[in-house]
Amino acid sequence: MKKVLLDTNFIITCIKQKIDFFKEIYEIGAEIIIPKQVLQELKNISDDKNQNKISRANAQLALKIIEKNKYTPLLFEGGYVDKEIIKYSKEHPKIIIATLDKDLQKNIKSRKMIIRGRKRLEVI
Repeated sequence: MKKVLLDTNFIITCIKQKIDFFKEIYEIGAEIIIPKQVLQELKNISDDKNQNKISRANAQLALKIIEKNKYTPLLFEGGYVDKEIIKYSKEHPKIIIATLDKDLQKNIKSRKMIIRGRKRLEVI
């Protein structure tokens, strides 16, 4: 079975652009993995009064959507989540990493899921 690991900016961008990422990923027959650190980042954004209202609302909506759908949580032991995603992708070369982060994309050798044309998810 295919597996797709989601990072924070991917989730937030899907929310902003009204993309049903769970539905689209399920349609390709993939399991969704979300690191617990990503969930914590979303919670931090949703609770941070220094964030603008739209960012907080997007993070809150993302958490509600995640809560209502099936996914596999993953706890990275290290600190910086991007480094852990790179490491994980090297250890699991068949995994698809859903990210829009250009630095992360450069350092990942496995397949990536991106947003194409503001509405479509595409694996490259």
